[in-house]
Amino acid sequence: MKVVVTIVGKDRIGIIAMVSNVLAENNVNILNVNQNIMDGFFNMVLIAEMQDSQVKLKELQDILRAKGKELGLEIKVQHQDIFSAMHDI
Repeated sequence: MKVVVTIVGKDRIGIIAMVSNVLAENNVNILNVNQNIMDGFFNMVLIAEMQDSQVKLKELQDILRAKGKELGLEIKVQHQDIFSAMHDI
């Protein structure tokens, strides 16, 4: 299953490292990353594959939401199909 991870918040050192570490610890493979910083705000969209992971989507959502809260970030993890359906017009 592919997931879309979105991260938004004030830029600071270690955001990409934190997200990458959480995904690696849970055997989630990063497929694509797009990130930018505008006027001090960090924005990233990441596509990852959970096929080899033992963690459930809900667990990964909870882990990243909590880590994001610690850093003042909003982190969402959605199944790719749900993300795509929400953004189709």
